[in-house]
Amino acid sequence: MSEIQILGVVGSLRKDSFNAFALKAAQELMPDGTRLELIELHGIPVFNQDDEMAPPPAVVEFKRRIRAADGILFGTPEYNYSLPGGLKNAIDWASRPYGDNAWRGKPAAVMGASVGNLGTARAQYHLRQILVTLDMPVVNQPEVMIGNAAQRFDQDGRLSDEPTRKIIQKLLLALVQLVNGSGRLTA
Repeated sequence: MSEIQILGVVGSLRKDSFNAFALKAAQELMPDGTRLELIELHGIPVFNQDDEMAPPPAVVEFKRRIRAADGILFGTPEYNYSLPGGLKNAIDWASRPYGDNAWRGKPAAVMGASVGNLGTARAQYHLRQILVTLDMPVVNQPEVMIGNAAQRFDQDGRLSDEPTRKIIQKLLLALVQLVNGSGRLTA
């Protein structure tokens, strides 16, 4: 059996994003036989339906990487009670044009980190709503909402909070189980 490939989507553009740090921690915690590659959203322009039939190169590459993955792990911050516009924009690009949804059938998991107490709960809820319309099976439990993120990562961006590391491991195991149960869908 070949190695399971998971694509980690960094939902923040910030250089020292806690969500990028959380996804890097997930890379260390992946189950045997799996690999997590990260993708950032830099360079993806604002979606314009006039351009969807001839998308820019950054979008073509983004969709290629989604299609090559066996599953998706989203790391989202929370801005104004929801997911960031950049993440929503990238999701929109990869689902267009109609009939060419790169997300369709891809097993997914969601996690997020925030300096606030709720740890991206509202952003994750909104993202889950979007994933329904994209036809993506999603891990429901455990939920990984890393609140008070500044206290959970060291000055080098390493996740130092052991309970958080353990719940991320459980999330990754559940995602791998979902991928295996889905027959390792490919687009």
